[in-house]
Amino acid sequence: MYQKFIITDDGELRFGNVYHHRNLLRWDEGCSNGGGLWRVDEARAAVILYGRSFEFGAPSFNNLKYVNWDGIDGVERQLFYQPHWPYDETLVPVGTMY
Repeated sequence: MYQKFIITDDGELRFGNVYHHRNLLRWDEGCSNGGGLWRVDEARAAVILYGRSFEFGAPSFNNLKYVNWDGIDGVERQLFYQPHWPYDETLVPVGTMY
């Protein structure tokens, strides 16, 4: 199992521990906004999003409307995206707290 996320067609960022990004979708949903991997950064009290989904492509945060924290223990945290992973440690804030 891997820590993966998707952004659904409805703009929901959804987390989970799954083998495939498609396992985060319900049967009647699509994922045109991409996805990637995630990890919790305890030192920053944040979630770091990185990589891209081979199934759905790179994440499109412009279409993000809300975050479903259920798949990551239900605790809201600041979100950061690491756009050049694994080549550097640059972190870009993702929106505001949801």
